[in-house]
Amino acid sequence: MRRVLWAMAVAVGVSSVVAPFGLPASAAVTGRVTGQGQATAGPAPHAGESIPTYDVVLRIRSDGVVRVRETITYDFQGRKEHGIVRRVPYRIDNRLYGIRNVRTSSSTGAPARAEASRMLHEVRIRVGGRHRMVSGRQAYVIEYDVTGAMTPLPGRVEFRWDAIGTGWDVPIGEVSVRVELPGPAPLKVTCRAGAAGHGGYTRCGGRREDGPSAIDFTQSGLRPHESVLIRAVLPQGAVQAPPPRYARPHFDASWPGRLLFVAGVVAALAVASAGRTVRASRLPARWTGMFLAVTGTLAVGVDIADDVLAHDMWAVSIGDPALAGLGALGAGAALLITIRRRRTAERETVEDQRA
Repeated sequence: MRRVLWAMAVAVGVSSVVAPFGLPASAAVTGRVTGQGQATAGPAPHAGESIPTYDVVLRIRSDGVVRVRETITYDFQGRKEHGIVRRVPYRIDNRLYGIRNVRTSSSTGAPARAEASRMLHEVRIRVGGRHRMVSGRQAYVIEYDVTGAMTPLPGRVEFRWDAIGTGWDVPIGEVSVRVELPGPAPLKVTCRAGAAGHGGYTRCGGRREDGPSAIDFTQSGLRPHESVLIRAVLPQGAVQAPPPRYARPHFDASWPGRLLFVAGVVAALAVASAGRTVRASRLPARWTGMFLAVTGTLAVGVDIADDVLAHDMWAVSIGDPALAGLGALGAGAALLITIRRRRTAERETVEDQRA
């Protein structure tokens, strides 16, 4: 039994060390090209709260950066709040976007201090004031740059973005979206409004072309969580469109990593089971457990640090090295705990016999 457990432990430990160098992670899965955003006014909205008007300008520059300007008129009714929170995604599925150069203001004199932070897959833009509350109808202006939203395709460049997001818990009376384009006339620009769970998407109610490079869309009567999807197809060369950036899936392990993890779990269970009957002296040496725990921790740390350093802490991906490391860590911890318990039990038995 001791030789079997030692062989299993060494196999898991060696595998976790070799995994970061010999088991390549799966290629990143191509995610959707659509852009989505979410927003909220803080706590659950009070009955009667709404957004009477929501005006968006999407200015696509020749360098591929999209400058977004949102003018949100929020009616708090009789409820007092510090402001609103706009949540803009920087990761959709596995595709990464850049949200930069955030600016905020208010035309109604409401506090409009901006606090932007990353949380999970979104950038949360808080607009308001910590020490002052507002009520009634207030207008907020949020501006930011979006990078990485252009998708180069054969003979064309495509841009997709959700102009208002799906996170509003209140109805929106009137939405207007202006798309400003660089260079030659676009091949196609469309607008669709609605939600997948509310009967699907339909064409926006109004469309007006303001020359060859600007198109205005309008849509009224949006229910909570409905969105306005903009799609612009531009001629090839109209904008700079570097390849989209993708992060690894949050779970990116293949069968070798899963097999090593299962091996670690089996080793841990075998050690725990043997520890009930086998003397501590017949178990694998304590340094074997330390070796497994240390190498497993290193394997997990190296695999996770690779994604965190490349993107941020929310881009953590569990690949083959991390999965193998978790198996080794579990086996090592089980061995150390079992040895300690067996030694304690044997010592107590000896003391009882002496007594």
